[in-house]
Amino acid sequence: MTRNPELLTAEKVIIKNEFGKEEGMVVQRYMAKPFLIDGFKFDLRLYVLIVGINPLRLYLYKDGLARFATVKYQTPNNKNLDNMCMHLTNYAINKESDDFIPNNDEERDDIGSKRSFAFVLQYVTDHFGKESRDLLVSQIKDILIKTLCMA
Repeated sequence: MTRNPELLTAEKVIIKNEFGKEEGMVVQRYMAKPFLIDGFKFDLRLYVLIVGINPLRLYLYKDGLARFATVKYQTPNNKNLDNMCMHLTNYAINKESDDFIPNNDEERDDIGSKRSFAFVLQYVTDHFGKESRDLLVSQIKDILIKTLCMA
């Protein structure tokens, strides 16, 4: 989520590693003022079923995951820039953190370092209103369609 969609950019880059083998990677622009929940950066993992290409037909699964960093966010500076558990939301990195909080309660989706997309939507509704939540969902669908059209 971003307060300014123009700041969200990514492109796929092909490079050659030290052995001359081509490798693909995604290069993204860092968002200096990310949207935070409880002071933590997070990303969303959403699931889409594509059932047709021409015309494009797809279904966005009603729930997904919100993966949280395990250290509260601070504006990047020379002292914290290397703190991957603050600036990155990758599960593979954060699950190794002493601050990782597993959620072992299947009845709750509002705790832990992995939460549900439904929780994020409810958070947005509670703090910014239903209109903001609906706008967010609409923007996510728009980004999804544009991404698939570019693939």
